[in-house]
Amino acid sequence: MKIVPISQLLPGMFVQSVTKQTGRIKIKNQGWVKTQAGIDKLKKAGILEVEIDPDKTLTESVPEKQPLDIPTPIKKRAPWQKVHSAEQEMGKAKKLYDEARTLQTKAFKDIKAGRDIDITPFRELASGFIDSVFRNQDALACLTQMRQKDAYLLEHSINVSILMSIFAKHLNIEKDIIEELTTGALLHDIGKIKIPDEVLNKPGRFTEAEFEIMKNHSLFSKEILEEAGLTGIAVDIAGMHHERLDGKGYPFGKKGEEISQYVRMASIVDVYDALTAERVYKAGMEPIKAFKILKDGCPDSFDPVLLNKFIQCIGIHPVGTLVRLSSQKIGLVTESNPATPLKPVVKTFYSAKHSRYTEIKDIDLASKRTLDSLESAVKAKEYNIDIERFYKNTILS
Repeated sequence: MKIVPISQLLPGMFVQSVTKQTGRIKIKNQGWVKTQAGIDKLKKAGILEVEIDPDKTLTESVPEKQPLDIPTPIKKRAPWQKVHSAEQEMGKAKKLYDEARTLQTKAFKDIKAGRDIDITPFRELASGFIDSVFRNQDALACLTQMRQKDAYLLEHSINVSILMSIFAKHLNIEKDIIEELTTGALLHDIGKIKIPDEVLNKPGRFTEAEFEIMKNHSLFSKEILEEAGLTGIAVDIAGMHHERLDGKGYPFGKKGEEISQYVRMASIVDVYDALTAERVYKAGMEPIKAFKILKDGCPDSFDPVLLNKFIQCIGIHPVGTLVRLSSQKIGLVTESNPATPLKPVVKTFYSAKHSRYTEIKDIDLASKRTLDSLESAVKAKEYNIDIERFYKNTILS
């Protein structure tokens, strides 16, 4: 076999595979290039380099059989395209989320015991997340809202990974890159397991000394992933998700163009999930308030263009948010409406006006048949609602 640049490819040569290109092109089968016109089409498709079999090169006529199929670009799906309904996808999404919790727990135990972590199952899980997001992102997005106050370390990385895959899909990033982003996000805080418990689990603000200790977790994450054999984007996310555009982040103090688009994405998603998370010592912030804090951090800390795209992607009232409608019905956002992001599908189950549970109904606020509109996000405790029971009995049933 021999690798040649496209400029040296001649009619009659047998192409085994594409080795270098500018896009994502698939050749349907191996075969001979028959004409110069066929080679020109390969060039236009972004092929830079191919592997040929010199022993099969023909010097006379090229046979009609086994021609090389001209590559066609892989069609990109619209960012909001949904293959399955959220209800169809929810079971698969829940299984993936449970697998992620189990995998994270095992990884923490391995690190504490001084063992290297196995990256392969994390890659497989990341691939599963991506497939689920491409079928219907609303299912996994909803699960990111089902938080346990005492499981932040486990759930935060899982949620960041899910949100990163949704964000990357929205930006039409190539799928192999999304896998790197999702894997890196799953493991971005793995180094926290090396932080002393009295610092890691402290309920209040850190002292200056404690904060210096805490900042080491990014370096620990980077080291753990490198020791496990990871490189590139995933390691950058783990090591640099606390870097800021003005150079005031940590651990390296990088700034501006030194921080890649992928790390900028991770920094936005990481802060968003941390702000909206329920913790033992603090209530989770409403998404719209978290967005405001992130906006206030632009352009010094966060990339304003990427932040706007993230808000468009997640929505002002993300899937899984508890909301109140103009009819005083309380419900859960269960499905996004990409064309009208302020009018999602809401599953109502409670009347704020009468302080009682009601028949469960799905209301599409974008439908012309409904007079309801979304007023605001609410907290379950405002109405003494057992939202955890509702999730388990309705959303996951």
